[in-house]
Amino acid sequence: MAKIISLVNQKGGVGKTTSAVNLATYLARAGKFVLLVDLDPQGNASSGLGIRVNELQHGLYDTMIAGVAPQKVIVRYSDSGAPDVLPASQDLAGAGIELVHVDQREFRLYEVLRQVRTSYDYIIIDSPPSLGLLTINGLVASDAVIIPVQTEYFALEGLSQLLETIRLVKQNLQPELEIMGALLTMYDRRNRLSRQVVREVQNHFPGYVFSGVIPRSVRLAEAPSFGKSIFDFDSLSKGARAYKSVVKEIIGMEQTAS
Repeated sequence: MAKIISLVNQKGGVGKTTSAVNLATYLARAGKFVLLVDLDPQGNASSGLGIRVNELQHGLYDTMIAGVAPQKVIVRYSDSGAPDVLPASQDLAGAGIELVHVDQREFRLYEVLRQVRTSYDYIIIDSPPSLGLLTINGLVASDAVIIPVQTEYFALEGLSQLLETIRLVKQNLQPELEIMGALLTMYDRRNRLSRQVVREVQNHFPGYVFSGVIPRSVRLAEAPSFGKSIFDFDSLSKGARAYKSVVKEIIGMEQTAS
């Protein structure tokens, strides 16, 4: 049964979608069956893997709100080294409002993923940059959370609010939810501030910071515009090696836990 991991940070521009796409891809390349769930109405995780969001007949909205079976919505790639994708559609932007008056509104994604969970080893959820109802759905559906943190000024701003949200979800809705770790992104080792932020995050999350650090990289920034993961765009780049390293850590954690 799949380990379900949400990538969450209410701040935008921290490398969350880039990390979701590339962690899902490298897990698939490691021989795992992987589903990437695009919970962000912007649909960047979907388009970042070459899916034309505007041409989709169905998206995640249809499974969460209209009850369409997720098996009918999932985009499957013939390449065994690519993750399946449960894509976002523009309708998803209204889902947070539509869910307000729905019974068990925080469990809609949980119910969707229960239908496909046994088909995968990992399900990676790319959450929107907010702490609204969609993100809460992602947390309730998850076993673990990865928090991408950019190594720049104000990196820790808002983290206390995020940690409190995770604590409340764990206390009231999903008692099994755990923080897997903070993932440092956009790191520039030549920059003294970057090195300082790394130390701050390590102090903030003692024992919960991934050893693999994602560098600031033009190649990582370019890859989504070609609809490709960094593996398919430039597998020898620093960014590619960094995500491969983090995936080894994630798989190692699972092996240790079992």
